[in-house]
Amino acid sequence: MADWFRDKVLHADPTEREEEKETLLKIARDTLGETYVEDDPSVAEFFAGLVPTKAHVAQYVHNLFPSASWVRRYNLHWLLGDAIAGVTVGLVVVPQAMAYALLARLTPAYGLYTTFTGACLYWIFGTSKDIVIGTTAVGSLLVGQVVASVEAAKPGVYSPQEIAHSLSFLSGMILLFLGFFRLGWLIEFIPYPPISAFVTSASITIVSTQLPTCLGITGINTRDSPYKVIINTLKKLPDTRLDAAIGITSIVLLFAIQKACAKMEVRQPSRKRMWSMISSLRLTFTILLYTMISWLVHRNTPADSRKFRIVGKIEKGFSHAGVPNLDPKLFGLVATELPAIVIILIVEHIAIAKEFGRIYGYKVIPSQEILAQGAANVLSPFVGGYVCTGSFGASAVLTKAGVRTPLAGLFSAGVLVLALYALTAVFYYIPNAALAGLIIHATLNLIAPPHKLYKYWKFSPFELGIWVIGVILAMFTDLEISIYAGIGLSFALILIRLARKPGKFTGRTRVTRTVRHQSAHPDGHPHSSASSVTETPELARDVYLPMQTSKPAHNPSVHVEPAYPGVFIYRFSENFNYINQANHTDHLLTHIRAHTRPTQLDDGIPPQDRLWSEAPRKPPGPGEQDIHTMPLLRAVILDFSNVNVIDLTSLQGLVDMRNTLDRYAAPSVVEWHFASVQNRWTRRALAFAGFGYPSTKNPDALGNWCPTYTVSTSFAGATAEDEHQGGLRRQRAQSQDEEKRGVMEHKLEANGMVVEEKSSSVPIYGVDRPFFHVDLVDAVDAAVRDARKRDQARGFDNPRVAVNGHGNGMV
Repeated sequence: MADWFRDKVLHADPTEREEEKETLLKIARDTLGETYVEDDPSVAEFFAGLVPTKAHVAQYVHNLFPSASWVRRYNLHWLLGDAIAGVTVGLVVVPQAMAYALLARLTPAYGLYTTFTGACLYWIFGTSKDIVIGTTAVGSLLVGQVVASVEAAKPGVYSPQEIAHSLSFLSGMILLFLGFFRLGWLIEFIPYPPISAFVTSASITIVSTQLPTCLGITGINTRDSPYKVIINTLKKLPDTRLDAAIGITSIVLLFAIQKACAKMEVRQPSRKRMWSMISSLRLTFTILLYTMISWLVHRNTPADSRKFRIVGKIEKGFSHAGVPNLDPKLFGLVATELPAIVIILIVEHIAIAKEFGRIYGYKVIPSQEILAQGAANVLSPFVGGYVCTGSFGASAVLTKAGVRTPLAGLFSAGVLVLALYALTAVFYYIPNAALAGLIIHATLNLIAPPHKLYKYWKFSPFELGIWVIGVILAMFTDLEISIYAGIGLSFALILIRLARKPGKFTGRTRVTRTVRHQSAHPDGHPHSSASSVTETPELARDVYLPMQTSKPAHNPSVHVEPAYPGVFIYRFSENFNYINQANHTDHLLTHIRAHTRPTQLDDGIPPQDRLWSEAPRKPPGPGEQDIHTMPLLRAVILDFSNVNVIDLTSLQGLVDMRNTLDRYAAPSVVEWHFASVQNRWTRRALAFAGFGYPSTKNPDALGNWCPTYTVSTSFAGATAEDEHQGGLRRQRAQSQDEEKRGVMEHKLEANGMVVEEKSSSVPIYGVDRPFFHVDLVDAVDAAVRDARKRDQARGFDNPRVAVNGHGNGMV
């Protein structure tokens, strides 16, 4: 049945290629004494590789709970370090969580609930010892914007808590899905510039929303675009209240402590850790200071006579814990905001975790980190919290405090529980302006400084432009548009680069190594007068550099010449696919036609029968080469070192280009050589399309082919004596003069026909595809051999003048 379908429906002849393969195998057998045929990949093999084995399933389950691999080795030394670090971080995140909850348009207690959830769960699933999951300024701002938008769409229907809980639950479910299915690699599609622009924009937005609170100004709609909020705040500066004294002085105090501790770390390096800890606790110290001032001012003052605004009553304990109201209609309202929030949650967390992993030398698994985030966000609404992710500030404190394992989060959770049950009376007197000052201080450090933008300019000016566009959009519209536009522009930039970046035609130049040897002074210092310079001719080799470059990366005085007249070497600058195949094929055809002549200048077609687009060649102008002195097209060498998988569109483009050049060179044959094709599917596709081997049914193609194979003289099963003899032969070859060494290389090197060494040489690639070469050197060698053989058959023994039918061509 399968054979009938293939023969009658597909009209495929399986014997056609088999006959050619047998001919190629016979040639290789006569040359090498043995053959090797590649085993093409199959669809069944592909799907079989996707089926998980029992070992894979066991490893997957083990990876879901990385804590199981280290918790059994937990010891008292780790416990002491985790306890100190956890308590320190707990003291830092309490005021921070309360402040960030205000950004989410919730009461301060919700920030404590949120941070508690992350602290309790992360150690089970996480792979970083330095990360702290909790409230963040950017995440809280996004939640606040969603709360505001839902309240505007459905006023009075849903409370801010319900909106925040639904958002956290949906985000957590998405994160769990990504984590369970190990899709953490998707985060690599999000480039850095739009994320950096978003963080800077969010920081500016946060500062603009907190300025009115910091100055005690009321009546400003902080949901407007940042530029409007800033303008309206400036207009209302005469309405500033006493809150401004607390807000401004708290910001000054926080920065003063930070700068002073940084200077003391430099002056007293032996006490660096102490000063770092003091700097980390500046938030707690500042909040306690202004809370005490507020208590002294308001302890005997009626509620309606307060000098400045304070937090007020906070419910003790987890008073909002329970099953949240998960309304499907509410899910629909917040669903449109989920993509931006999930992207930011993931990017912020993974960036922090990878940075600390790089610094301290441990591996962070992105999918597992996303899973830990998902678990925390799903559970958070059940204890009263909202969305949470990795916090850079808290994580930095945790690292400086000497954390040993992820279990330190449990000690931070203990501090949060203590705060919720024992310190709510103290929280009553916290000034709102002090919390606003804390937020402004924390977020100002997230704004990209000028020296960072200068680096962007030096690294990639176009991506700096994307950064600027993202910030401007955020300032005048909103954050969601900024992140989407930044990602879209980054994708557009990479697609343009991929689609319009032309490849390079390369030429050959000979290189070697020059080494300077120096003797040393008796006291160990180098002695310049005793230095000598030697060249290493045994390392001389051919390299291939771009030819058509106005400002090349290499030294312009280096002479780069074509490998052989009529042989073209083309290196793809990017992967070769459907996006850029038209650009590459057009570039190839245009260049080849401009530097060669057709085999038959007069093809016998009358002018009236020609296509309108085939313009006759013009006589050469001043400085232009006459068509009769141009070389004939012999071979095209494609360097696939930058190409992995080839798709159907790009493969069809190669086939069409081959057909066009065959007509151009007819009745001669154009050889197609490929270097560094490593992917088995790509090799299979190219071979099926007719590339990789000469056509045995074309006498001209087969008669002008000089069989060359890349063989290995060191292979499985070779004896030590074989290796020793091979080494001696290579040494003898290197010791000969240029002519003798060339003869030996033809016999012994990888790009020659190894006839005498049949017993110790095996082909690296399939001999039925001799035009697939291991590297560019072998590809050029094979193509030049065939081109020279074809020119010699036409009567031109000197390859440097064998470029036209009269024998008087130019190089």
